[in-house]
Amino acid sequence: MTPGAVAVEFRATTKRYGRVEAMRALDLHIPEGRFVVLLGPSGSGKSTLVRCLAGVERIDDGELLLGAELVADRRRHLPPERRNLGMVFQDYALWPHLTVSENVAYALRRHRPGRTEVGRRVGEMLERVGLVHHHGRYPHELSGGEQQRVALARALVASPGLLIFDEPLSNLDADLRERLRVEIATLSRDSGATVVYITHDQSEAFALADQIGVLDQGRLVQYAPPEEVYHRPATPFVARFTGLAAELPGRVVGTEADGHRVEVDVEGGRILVGSGEVLKAGDRVTVAVRPAAVRMTAVTGASVLAHAGMTNGSGRAPLTDHDGHPAGLNGTVADVAYRGRGYDHVVACCGQLLTGCFDAVRHERGSLVSVSLDPDGCVAYSSTDAN
Repeated sequence: MTPGAVAVEFRATTKRYGRVEAMRALDLHIPEGRFVVLLGPSGSGKSTLVRCLAGVERIDDGELLLGAELVADRRRHLPPERRNLGMVFQDYALWPHLTVSENVAYALRRHRPGRTEVGRRVGEMLERVGLVHHHGRYPHELSGGEQQRVALARALVASPGLLIFDEPLSNLDADLRERLRVEIATLSRDSGATVVYITHDQSEAFALADQIGVLDQGRLVQYAPPEEVYHRPATPFVARFTGLAAELPGRVVGTEADGHRVEVDVEGGRILVGSGEVLKAGDRVTVAVRPAAVRMTAVTGASVLAHAGMTNGSGRAPLTDHDGHPAGLNGTVADVAYRGRGYDHVVACCGQLLTGCFDAVRHERGSLVSVSLDPDGCVAYSSTDAN
């Protein structure tokens, strides 16, 4: 971490556009040198948050601090050029009349280094992003990926304490997105700056973040490490937005002593799942199922009869098989797609369609499968909360 890295703190910060509260009494603390990804759909408030952080927008209520300095409240507003930050935009935002070197050097104008120092720092940064041989070109002579590398170099060259990324990969092709994501992660962390990165792409967020903040209608609904957001989503919204195979309606029929898991009766059987809140027997719930929680086994020949008749005496499928593994539920493959490393399946099961069910083996459309659900990849919420 460089000495200039700064902590970021929002204290009950609110931003309104007319009667619409785009950011609602938001509290958020980001320690120095952390890489935080803000995740949410369009209209969730993530762009408003970073625009206020950058000083592009004024806040209406609350406070915003960079390190120990109050940079914004109802009366005070420190302009962007005095906040010691670098920003990378979705649309690159390069000066079309300036060369690559001139665009990068533009970020140093406030610091007023000598010409030799500017040349040295620009050259080093272009070397790091692989564009040293393009230093004399203009933006229109570059590909989208090269333009974004120029924008990244410009953001980093002045060694800011804070880096802000506003969906920088969304205009790029899939293969280029992955390569540039790695470069952003590496260069940003090497710089030691605090990073705030916004996206609507869940896989991008999980791949990059030290901490993920999930925004919903201007509110921060969860702020936690990626593993916690995935395995213990705070709300049904967080679960849905970070990727589900299905939502299964059911009823709680039992709870474990520690309350962390519950037994749920769903159409076709009983399953053991995690609990997203305090639940009791009889509660109507919706079970959020992650794609990675789904395991499929082909049902063929004589095992079809066993599969169709496998119950625990109550007309329901048992929780576990004889080896203690999650027992299978009846399913039928509705669709299959080849994904290179294997196959994604859509399976009709429990009266619902389970999507994104991966297997290295192809299960043909219409074939019977036994579906087991890993409790660690399933979370039950009260049906009233899940709507």
